[in-house]
Amino acid sequence: MTDAWLRTLQATIFRRNSNVAKARPLSPHLGIYRWRVNMLQSTLHRLTGLFLCLGALQVAWGLVAAATGEVAWRVFASFWDSWPGVALLVLWTWSLLFHLCNGIQHLLRDMGMNFGPPTRDRAHNPVYWSTGWIVIGVSVALTLLVWVILILRVSGGTP
Repeated sequence: MTDAWLRTLQATIFRRNSNVAKARPLSPHLGIYRWRVNMLQSTLHRLTGLFLCLGALQVAWGLVAAATGEVAWRVFASFWDSWPGVALLVLWTWSLLFHLCNGIQHLLRDMGMNFGPPTRDRAHNPVYWSTGWIVIGVSVALTLLVWVILILRVSGGTP
């Protein structure tokens, strides 16, 4: 590393402010953080919320198609009967179930569960890391369960 490179690095990390006597570091960006399950959950919770909003628009499309007539309903039904439509329905189901499971976990955390002194041991991973993976796993398992039951019902079998 050259001296010029080091000065450039310091200039980008520490920005001089005329109102402050000392140099202050800039806020760190995501690149320096280790990606953890709670960060993944936060991102997925926001994305699934957006996807659920888009799914609500699809429900509205279905209601309008049903009210409009047979041709509009056939267009709607043929889209959802195609592979992209089924894939979107499976993703929408997972989004709904993940959002539900993650919301339940947030409610439990808001009640103070798993935040006592025994869970603050720095030698071990926090409890919420394992529960984060449990939430993701349970949402996937519930999605599979819903679709297996749905396929069995449609094919004439009983769950």
